[in-house]
Amino acid sequence: MKIIVDVMGGDKAPEETVRGVFAAADELNAGYILVGNRPDIERIAAEVGFDLHRVEIVHTDVVIEMEDEPLSVVRAKKDSSMATGLKLLAEGRGDAFVSSGNTGALFAGATLIPRKIKGVQRAGIGSILPFKTPVLLLDAGANISVNEENLLQFAMMGSAYMKQVHGVENPRVGLLNNGTETHKGTPLQQTAYLRLSESPLVNFVGNVEASTLPFDVCDVLVTDGFTGNILLKSVEGCGKLLMGRLKEILYSTPATKLAALTMKKQLTEMKKDFDPSERGGAPILGISRPVIKAHGSSDAKAIKNAIRQAIEYSKSGAIFSIAEEIRKNQSF
Repeated sequence: MKIIVDVMGGDKAPEETVRGVFAAADELNAGYILVGNRPDIERIAAEVGFDLHRVEIVHTDVVIEMEDEPLSVVRAKKDSSMATGLKLLAEGRGDAFVSSGNTGALFAGATLIPRKIKGVQRAGIGSILPFKTPVLLLDAGANISVNEENLLQFAMMGSAYMKQVHGVENPRVGLLNNGTETHKGTPLQQTAYLRLSESPLVNFVGNVEASTLPFDVCDVLVTDGFTGNILLKSVEGCGKLLMGRLKEILYSTPATKLAALTMKKQLTEMKKDFDPSERGGAPILGISRPVIKAHGSSDAKAIKNAIRQAIEYSKSGAIFSIAEEIRKNQSF
């Protein structure tokens, strides 16, 4: 198992990204290819005492910035760390690719370089929502507009991922809507409801309202990327607000501080649930090789966990399952 990492993309690159790879190398059983500026990588390795003989470095000092156009990955900056890493993945030099760089460029590059699975109309970003029963949100930000066939394919891809990676035997699929009734939503939601209801390839449980998501109503939630990204960031923001208010309350008096001490383990676990760095990143589902999008503000811990996620995705066989489900759908 070999993981390719773009160490130049992201707000805290290369420092935190490189340190995250080194942490992964100490903890996770895999080989690593670091794509980025060699002098920077060597400097950081010297600072932490890491033996660079344990990893492979592919040098490039070209970086796709957050404000660059998505297609810069195959045009103006086709020698960037992101583009180079995706080419290595397409060539079979590694088993998975991780980047915390420009989301639009990574999505475009993944679609155009390793390319989509045959039959997939649109790939999508799948993000786990941190509820007691985890929910895979798809699409979480890649596709602003979609059609009902895209949403059906998201449902199939998400189901395969949750089954193979998270062990959910028969994932329940919900359609994000502003009500549970069949007639609710825009024409897209209404036609998508019918398409999902008629498909024998998904375990469709109907429309799902955002307010019910934390209460075990579905395992996969499908929507367009615009709505999905707003939902994801709302959940993350509410999680931060909740943890902040809880901290204020528990440290407000000597009595509540004592109560906090008695609940330290449970509070730590709760904090982990809402911490994006614990999940590491999100898979771009529908691509023929594993690609993980880490958060743009990822620190070393988040990068390590994104690499862990890449290893699990690569080992799971989920891509083969997605390809099979897409093939079955084409026969109907």
